[in-house]
Amino acid sequence: MTRTKSYAEAISLLNTCQSNAAAIEAVRKSGGRLQELGIPEMLDYLRRIGYKPDDLNALNVIHVTGTKGKGSTSAFAERIVRSHLPSSSKVGLYTSPHLCAVRERIRINGEPLSEEVFAKYFFEVWERLENDPKTLTPTTPVFPIYFRLLTLLAFHTFLSLGVDATVLEVGIGGTYDSTNIVPKPITTGVSSLGMDHTAILGNTIEEIARNKAGIYKLGVPALSVPQDRAGQVLENYANEIHAPFQVVPIIPETSLGIRGDHQRINASLAVGLAKSFLASPQGGNQTFSEILPESFVKPLAETKWPGRCQRVPRGKVTWLLDGAHTTESLTSCGEWAWSEAKPTALIFNCSGGRASDQLLGSLLQAGASKCGQSKEELGSTLDTVIFCTNVTYTSGAFKGDLTSNAIDPNDLSQLATQHALRDAWLALNPCFPPEQVHVVASIEHAVNIINSQNKAEVLVAGSLHLVGGVMEVAGLQDALGMN
Repeated sequence: MTRTKSYAEAISLLNTCQSNAAAIEAVRKSGGRLQELGIPEMLDYLRRIGYKPDDLNALNVIHVTGTKGKGSTSAFAERIVRSHLPSSSKVGLYTSPHLCAVRERIRINGEPLSEEVFAKYFFEVWERLENDPKTLTPTTPVFPIYFRLLTLLAFHTFLSLGVDATVLEVGIGGTYDSTNIVPKPITTGVSSLGMDHTAILGNTIEEIARNKAGIYKLGVPALSVPQDRAGQVLENYANEIHAPFQVVPIIPETSLGIRGDHQRINASLAVGLAKSFLASPQGGNQTFSEILPESFVKPLAETKWPGRCQRVPRGKVTWLLDGAHTTESLTSCGEWAWSEAKPTALIFNCSGGRASDQLLGSLLQAGASKCGQSKEELGSTLDTVIFCTNVTYTSGAFKGDLTSNAIDPNDLSQLATQHALRDAWLALNPCFPPEQVHVVASIEHAVNIINSQNKAEVLVAGSLHLVGGVMEVAGLQDALGMN
């Protein structure tokens, strides 16, 4: 069959590279370390599309990892750096996951690739892999898994377009992540390492920190936000490999384009990374002595990062969107949501196997503390609670860009996660009317309930995939634009 080389066909081929739920969960629990051949395989894929590792140094990379806030940090850093380079410069940003469209992950000067540009470079990468099918080992697939393929696509796109700087967000972990094949970044940084990830992944904070520190490189500035136990691990590793280590100072309070009190920590790392980059020859040898340079204030205020503490009014409904999905991030979400508004409805989901009572409890406790109420009192201020899957439509279909093989089909057919969430909610709120707690099979079901009841302020949380699906179904795509 003749290829159309359209965006839709690119997404269809890309989706064939998704791993199933079990494989993704295994990698997540290993902190990205499951495949020791991961980096050698990634380097071989790079060779097969026509590049050497040293070619990636031309991207002038700011490399960012962490367990919380690495995406927001990347967005802040990109905006600051772009505002300090000549107007003709191109700044690339590679992040994950996407909300509504895969091409959101690869941006030039804040704008997602167009469908045409995405498809053009996708098929160049795909066909190079097709034309050189010999893999590193007999068990290595001809086409890499989803995230690796997108990373290769980002590298190829940025090199083809001649970017002047690249902000590169790690996917999972650090040492073994597919982004970690750039030999010589300009600067590197680690955002907050959340303690709740240790329980989820079954690793100690020291093990997680050592893995994250794997993005530090010989002679390259190695930055971190203030950490607890993890800080010493990061510093020790940086010293071992002779990377100049710095804990960034927390910037004074200032207006930030991404809402939430916790964003000041992320902005502080972004400021440190931007200073480090701009002080390099690639950044124009620009030096700044202040903790928060005056010229950084405006870009920080102008930074946008969709789906994170985002308020989107639409008709009679105000959507409060936050993809928070850990106990710590849901605490921040609760503080933001109940200071920003008074939610009357909640749409929530989380990945299977997560501690439903802890996640919902963190959200409610934070909101209750903000309002001076108990969790039960705060829960009673909601009159509709909906637990849904991340399936996009009532037909059971996904939008192409939102297709996910990561959902366990057994869990999905029984709505097991959603029923567990319902049980947890009613245990946390024993006086809450059970008939007002809905378990539904798709995001469209959830949005239909909201539209039928004409709710005023709706909080959507627990999953970035859920937030993206709500944005798609509720027609909020215009809120995706960055800057």
